[in-house]
Parts: sequence; structure tokens; C-alpha cells
Amino acid sequence: METAIILVFVMGYLAITLEHNLKIDKLIPALVMMAICWALIALGLESFPQWFDSANHSLLEGFGSMASEEKMHLMEETLLHHLGKTAEILVFLLGAMTIVEIIDYFDGFSTIKDFVKTKKKTKILWIFSILAFVLSAIIDNLTATIVLISILQKIVKERNVRLYYAGLIIIAANAGGAWSPIGDVTTTMLWIGKKVSTEYLVGYLFIPSLLCMAVPSFIASFLPIFKGNLDIDDEDLSEPKKSVFSAKMLYLGLGAIIFVPVFKMVTHLPPYVGMMLSLGIVATFAEIYSRRKFSLTELNSQESDAHAIHSPVHHSLSRIELPSILFFLGILMAVAALESLGILFDFAGTLERTMPRLGTEMHADGVSDLVVLLLGVGSAVIDNVPLVAASLGMFHEPMDNELWHFVAYSAGTGGSMLIIGSAAGVVAMGMEKIDFFWYLKKISWLALIGFLVGAVAFMFTRTLF
Repeated sequence: METAIILVFVMGYLAITLEHNLKIDKLIPALVMMAICWALIALGLESFPQWFDSANHSLLEGFGSMASEEKMHLMEETLLHHLGKTAEILVFLLGAMTIVEIIDYFDGFSTIKDFVKTKKKTKILWIFSILAFVLSAIIDNLTATIVLISILQKIVKERNVRLYYAGLIIIAANAGGAWSPIGDVTTTMLWIGKKVSTEYLVGYLFIPSLLCMAVPSFIASFLPIFKGNLDIDDEDLSEPKKSVFSAKMLYLGLGAIIFVPVFKMVTHLPPYVGMMLSLGIVATFAEIYSRRKFSLTELNSQESDAHAIHSPVHHSLSRIELPSILFFLGILMAVAALESLGILFDFAGTLERTMPRLGTEMHADGVSDLVVLLLGVGSAVIDNVPLVAASLGMFHEPMDNELWHFVAYSAGTGGSMLIIGSAAGVVAMGMEKIDFFWYLKKISWLALIGFLVGAVAFMFTRTLF
């Protein structure tokens, strides 16, 4: 039965990886894989020799001798435990997505265009790279990529040049998401799972992530494509048309998201509680601004009717990406099925016995640096969410052990090496119709250099803690 469960997982994983070839949204195989894995566990519960206790991170003693009723009760408790941990992540993401949509409702991101005051290609490259690095640490790398490429499309008219900018934005956004607990889904998973804390995450990863962004941007600035000035109309660099509340909602929303880690450090409550508080505050101001907006500005009747039907909060809730939420539910619960049977525990043991023989430096639990670097390379080929979810079940180092921070860096930045290796890359691929092999030829080598430079920098920064 274990073989059947592993086979189902591998087939589902393959379907997720080949999403674009199969023309099937990845949430479908993720949900089917999750349901079938747990169904097979329920049907074959009597035949399993071991069970992994997720609460204590160890194999449960005497599982084989338990009565059927005890085993069924244990499975239900384990399923509920994993659902609760997964729900913490999903509710957190729902809150963050809604705040971002509220900012967008007031056209708050148009304020960012004010930072572009030059026509020099290299300066614009650095402006967008730095903006991607900073924004992705606050509103996540996927949203930062969407926002910046949307602005890029209004400024850079020549598509060939714009593709290079988009490639560097992907690298910078993934680098920025790695050092922040709210910057990337995988880092958020580690943070909510109490594997990393905000202060140590920033301490360990800020410099490596900064170098991962800066080195490729520095090298790219010498490429012929970034020489000279862009052909930009002065109108494109002028003050964008936006409502009087655009800038206010941008800074309020970003500030509310940044407040979440602070709230967690002060109260020690789960992060989703702080995110719900932030969402409530932002939603309150959104409703107040929305009413003032109607009374202070003139809108045509059609626009007024549209806003009357949907309040800012209702409108924003209708626009959040539920398919992504369902995908995370499916993949995290499917990985939980493998963890519960002790399969990931056994696999980790195999890695610990074989990989250290290669002579690389080892962490406290016998895990070599090479394993974590391979995790980063793997995240460029397959989705980094299940990779990190698997690492949570495989490795058992305490909170803020250097291993978890290296996992956060590798999984977060390694995906930049292929256009399909990260959510930021996939969305950029869709927005700009970037060819897979064009990215592989023109951008991947820059991403690889940044990844390796950052990894070497991490090996230095970890000696400081």
C-alpha cells in the first residue's frame, strides 16, 4: 500500500510539473493526489508498520500492536493536526492577498511609478531590481512581479529590452522574498511552522539575498542590451493619474503587512491572527475612504453604480486567487500523508547516510550543504512548495537552526534559474509571453551566479550566529 501511495504522489507531482504541457491547472492534480493518498491510508491502515507523530517529530512506538479503533482515531487526529497547520498558512495568505487587492482597488501601486525619473537603461534596471527586492519582501514575490511588470509595460516600449528587465525582476523578486517571513510562500511556511524567527531570518539571509539580487544586476548592467537610453515619452514619466487616496492606501497596506511579524514577536500568537488584525484595519480605512471618495470626487453614473454594488473589501475578496489557495491545501496535505507514514522520515535517514560521504559540511542532524543546494536546484525544476513541505517532515533540527535558513534561501532563490521554477517566473512568462529557452539562454546563467554567490555568503553569515 505504501508503494501505491508513493506512486500516486509521484504521478500527481509529475502532473503539477507538466502543468503547461498538459493544459491542466496544477490545483486539480494537487487536490486529487491529496484525496487519494489519504483514502489509501484509511483503507490500508492495518497494514502499515509505523506511524509518524508530527507533534513530537518522531516515529510512534507500538503502532503495529494498536487496535483498529485506536489506529483510526490516531489517523483522524493526525489529519486534523495537519489540516490545522495548513489552515494557518492559508488564512494568513488569504489576509495578505486581500490587503494587496484593496491597495490595487485604490490604484495604490501607481504611486510606485513616481520612482522612475530617468531614461538611462542601467539606472532603470537598478530601480526595478531594488523595487522588486524591497516590494517582494513585503507583499510577496508573485505580487511584486505582477506590479512591476505592469509598470514596466507602460514605460519600456521595446519588447526585446523589456524581456531582459522582466528576467532581472524575477531574480530580484525571488531574492527579496527569501529573507522576509512574508515574502515567499515557502518562507512563510517555515515561519508559521516555527522553524525560523523573523530576527534570525533577516540576520542570516539579508546579505545573501541582497547579493543574489545585486550581482546579477551588476553583471547585466554591462550587457549591450542595457547600454544607452530608453526611448520614453515625457508623458510616461509624468505624474500618473490616481485618486487622492492611492498613496495613502499603498503605505497603509504595506505598513499593515509589515506589522504582522512585529505583532507575532510581541504577543507570540500565530501570524494569521496579526494578519487578520491588519486586514481589519486596512478594510476599515478602505470603507471610510470609499465613502469620502464618492462625496468629494465626481464619478460618472456607471462608475458610481459599480462601486455601490461592491464595497472595496467585497470587491477585493472576489479577486483573490482561490485556485492558489486550493493548490496549497492539496499539496501540503498530500505531503502530510507521506510524513504520517514515516516515508519522509526514512528518506531523510537515507540522505543522512549517503550524502555526507561527499565531504561537504554537515549540519547538526547530519544533513550536508549539498542536500540543501540540490533542494535549490530542484526548486527550479519542480514547485518549491512541496519541496519545503517535504523538508519540514524530513529534517528535525530545532527552531532557527542554520539548516532551516539555508532551506529558505535555496528554495526561495533557486527557482529563478528556470522561468517555470517560481511563481514569479510563471506569472512573468504569462504577462510577457517569455519563451522557456530564451530565458534559459539569456537569464538562467545570471540567476545561477546570483544563487551560488548568495549561498557562499550564507556560509559566511551563519558563522556569525
